[in-house]
Amino acid sequence: MNLFFRSKPKIPASTTITIDGAPVVVSVRVNARSRSYRLSLPATGPVLTLPPGGKWSEAEAFLLRQRAWLAARITRQPTGASFSHGSLVPLRGVDHRIIGTGRLRGRVEVGTDEDGHAALFVPGDDAHQARRLTDWLKAEAHADLVIRSAIHAERLGVSVKAIKMRSQASRWGSCSSTSTINYNWRLVMAPPHVLDYVAAHEVAHLVEMNHSPAFWAAVKRTLPDMERGRAWLKAHGRELMAHGG
Repeated sequence: MNLFFRSKPKIPASTTITIDGAPVVVSVRVNARSRSYRLSLPATGPVLTLPPGGKWSEAEAFLLRQRAWLAARITRQPTGASFSHGSLVPLRGVDHRIIGTGRLRGRVEVGTDEDGHAALFVPGDDAHQARRLTDWLKAEAHADLVIRSAIHAERLGVSVKAIKMRSQASRWGSCSSTSTINYNWRLVMAPPHVLDYVAAHEVAHLVEMNHSPAFWAAVKRTLPDMERGRAWLKAHGRELMAHGG
C-alpha cells in the first residue's frame, strides 16, 4: 500500500456555507457544457456548477469568493407561509386560507370561510395539520398531472409508464429512460397552465432526452402556448418553491 498516495477529493452533492451566522446549503453539480465555475440562485436554492475535470478545492475557493454576492441575494429569497391555521396557501393559482377544523377524522375539503374567502378545511390537531394538507396536495397534484401527462403523451405518440410525486430540491420534474416521470407536488399550487407546461416539458423528454431544438419543437407541438407557463415559472418559481418547506 502506498501511504503517500492521495486520492482526488470527490465532488459532493452539496456543501454548506455560513452567511450572516446561518448555514446555507448549496447544491453542487458538474455540467459537461460548463467552461468555468459558476454560482446561481434558482428557485430551489443556491447551485454551484463545476466544469468537467473541475477540482473541488478550486470550487470551494470560488464559492467563498462569491459569499458576498450570495448574501446580498439570498436575503431577498421569499419565505412561503407555513401550513398552519390561518395561513394562506395557493391552490391552482388561487390563494386559500387554511382552516383547522379540529376534527380528528375526515379529509381536506375546499370551501369558503365566513368572509367568503376561498379556504381549505383541514382536519386533525395542530401538530398533524401540515402533514395532512401536504398529503392532500400531493394527491391533487398527482391527479392533475396524470391527466395532463396522458394528453401530451397521446399528442406526441409516446407512453408514460409511471408518474410519481416528489419534493425535488432542484427541479420541477424529471423523466427517466424507463418512461417514469417525477413531478414536484408544489405544481398544484401554480396556475393550471403552469402545471400543464411542466407536464408537456417532461413528456417531451420521452421524444428527446435532451434540451435540443428538436426537444423544444416537441414541447411546442403539444403545447403551442408553452412560453406562458415557462415565463410564469421563471418569474414566480422561487416563491412557489418556498411553500411547504
